[in-house]
Amino acid sequence: MPTLILLRHGQSEWNATNQFTGWHDCDLTELGEAEAREGARLLADAGILPDVVHTSVLTRAIRTADIALEALRRDRIPVRRHWRLNERHYGDLTGLDKATTREKYGEEQLLAWRRGFDTPPPPITADNPYNPNHDPRYTDMEPPLAECLADVVERLSPYWDEAIAPDLRAGRIVLVAAHGNSLRALCKVLDGISDEDIAALNIPTGSPLVYELAGDLSPQENMAVLERSLDPEAARAAAARTAAPRGGRRGRRRSAAWSPHSRSRRAPRPLCPPLPLFPRARRSSWA
Repeated sequence: MPTLILLRHGQSEWNATNQFTGWHDCDLTELGEAEAREGARLLADAGILPDVVHTSVLTRAIRTADIALEALRRDRIPVRRHWRLNERHYGDLTGLDKATTREKYGEEQLLAWRRGFDTPPPPITADNPYNPNHDPRYTDMEPPLAECLADVVERLSPYWDEAIAPDLRAGRIVLVAAHGNSLRALCKVLDGISDEDIAALNIPTGSPLVYELAGDLSPQENMAVLERSLDPEAARAAAARTAAPRGGRRGRRRSAAWSPHSRSRRAPRPLCPPLPLFPRARRSSWA
């Protein structure tokens, strides 16, 4: 039975300072490293060990995958990196403080840029000091100037078809270690979330979401995205903190030490009728 694990990277340096990050490359904080280890602990306790990893080309996602795999003693499995799993490109918002942006443009405009399905931010300018578009990682492509979530759904589609889906069909347990918006795009398509309802979905850092899939790669159970977390209560609380306007740094407590050898299997879940695979999202047809 194909199993897909979605893991958002741990807290990054710009998560901590509340800046729009997008394609800017920054590292994890100490809390982010701890969140990656906590995600690994949850997977180990559930007895779910990945066979292959797909991640972006950004440091915070790569390091989250590396830390989790080392903790799971799975650091020799294949790891595939691709820009199509990058965070959405925040255009000229890149580097701006979110609270300051809210004060300047208003809550409604900020929400449209952050959460609207088809509202891109202003395109990045050449003089933006955090412009990532000339990074050597992107020499073989033309990076976007800005992206909305619809753009992320569209650019993820070929990578799903050509890389992730074949691993799942081969019966592998697949870990996708990526970003809030690239994972929101995957959840939108897998769960058939509407363009309007996707605005409310926040993916917490370091909390694995597990999809048990049918043979056609549709989810076996119809449930809210955060209920797929291996710690749903903590995931809901973390998502609520992410959605709230921020005035300072807030962190999560670390869990006690653990061993990857002490694992308990999850109880079997009741099966619900599978959803149609990849309901058509606007500008995409993942089939």
